[in-house]
Amino acid sequence: MTTPPVSVIVVSRHRTAALMRCIVALTQQDHPNFELIVVADPEAIGQVETLPLPLKCVRFDQANISAARNAGLAVAAAPVVAFIDDDAVAEPTWLSRLTVPLADPDVTASTGFIRGRNGISYQWQACEVDQFGQDHLLMITEPTLRPATPKRAVKTQGTNCAFRRDALLAIGGFDPAYRFYLDEADVNLRLPGLTAIIPDAQVHHGYLASNRRAANRVPLSLHDIAASTAIFLRRHAPEADLAEAMKALSLRESSRIAAHRRAGRIDAVAELALLTSLTQGWAEGLVHPLTALPPLPPATAPLQPLGTGPRPGKILAGRFWQKRRLLAEAAASTTTITTVFLFSPTARPHKLSFQSEGYWLQIGGIFGQSTRQGPRVRLVSFRKRIAEETARLARYRPTD
Repeated sequence: MTTPPVSVIVVSRHRTAALMRCIVALTQQDHPNFELIVVADPEAIGQVETLPLPLKCVRFDQANISAARNAGLAVAAAPVVAFIDDDAVAEPTWLSRLTVPLADPDVTASTGFIRGRNGISYQWQACEVDQFGQDHLLMITEPTLRPATPKRAVKTQGTNCAFRRDALLAIGGFDPAYRFYLDEADVNLRLPGLTAIIPDAQVHHGYLASNRRAANRVPLSLHDIAASTAIFLRRHAPEADLAEAMKALSLRESSRIAAHRRAGRIDAVAELALLTSLTQGWAEGLVHPLTALPPLPPATAPLQPLGTGPRPGKILAGRFWQKRRLLAEAAASTTTITTVFLFSPTARPHKLSFQSEGYWLQIGGIFGQSTRQGPRVRLVSFRKRIAEETARLARYRPTD
């Protein structure tokens, strides 16, 4: 299949540094024909507009990711739209792999796998969601197509998903009633057709602080989670016992908050405030109007390609005492996809991250784990370890 033209939409709010790093990674995509739409607060847009890139920028400063995504859809010119979060970075092959299945007219959505903070362990793989908002894990390791129904569908993650634009517009896009929680699940159950699961279409997601949670992932409010849950059940599972659903939600969130308190992340006052916000959000969700979503109009502006395409790969490897020289060389390598290995003579576990200067950096011990599988300590030569890690990453990015 050929890769269709794509509109990539990034929503950001008050996280300019993360947004800029996300954009740098997107400029290294091997997809040859996509435009980049940035929906962000005015301050961030001001910074983005200084970049020497042909971007579409939309000023939007509301704490509602569904409405922000719809604002991006309003200017999306390509037949396929993809989404990634501002606190995520994409592997260079991400967009091509994610969107190839959408060349098939029967496929209306696509999603990939997500790496967590250490850049190696998986944060999210494959899952389906039912009409009660419950997740069901799928054991999938190869590209797979699965049908969607109003009662069960593949759950696409907002930081790694793509849709056929006209199909998404036809169902009214994202429902602004979901400010951030269950927003994709609602779309998945409303969108007919097949959904592709592409394990090798990968992004790295860091979970930065936001207006919803602190940097240590402690929630700042449970209002939107409760409100969205009530709205979701009323819309998709009218047969649900809402009183029992509230008890289950309260038990789950109370247990989670109690764990944060035991760990010393919050005090009793914050715990009470969070549980109060849960009750208030549920009450709001019970009375929120369930209006039909009218179809959204297509964009009239033409596609504005970013000018990307395949690049050669480059590996720079050395010991930790060579750090300064290797990182300077990596930052200067602007025409390649550069990965730096900096290993110490230890058994420290590995971490992989994308740097804002435009290169990938993997650190850890020569004898330590990278994939978190197998023995924690393994005697191996420096040269062999570099060859192993290069082969592992070559599945997702060019290395030579």
